[in-house]
Amino acid sequence: MPKIVTKKTRFPEGWEVVKDTLDEFERKMREALADPHEGKRKVESVWPIMKINHQRSRYIYEKYYHTHEITKEVYDFCLKQGYADASLIAKWKKTGYEKLCCLKCIQTRDSNTGGTCICRVPKSKLESGTIVQCTNCGCRGCASCDV
Repeated sequence: MPKIVTKKTRFPEGWEVVKDTLDEFERKMREALADPHEGKRKVESVWPIMKINHQRSRYIYEKYYHTHEITKEVYDFCLKQGYADASLIAKWKKTGYEKLCCLKCIQTRDSNTGGTCICRVPKSKLESGTIVQCTNCGCRGCASCDV
């Protein structure tokens, strides 16, 4: 969640480019937090929140690195204020992690086998017809070699 905006918060020049979209993501995040989670498994109740966090971080990443619509000051402000996940963006910049869904999926200590999550396995390596869904975030495949 982003930090609370006060009167002392100084927005950098060019903030208007991303402001409306980030406000929309904030609205979606509040709805996801307020959603009832009866009948869902404990991990499933967090999936919408992780998905929105991924989308918001990806939006800022794309605006800065690919379309160059925001400045370095706006990008740094977004990271500092918590609008984007800096650790996730750092992984996206590395080869092989361009489509990474969340950091939990690459942590080997969280898995039973000592490897990464099943969603990181390329779809071509899985048996045909196998539907894979990550237990951490609900991802259905984030291997960089998948189209």
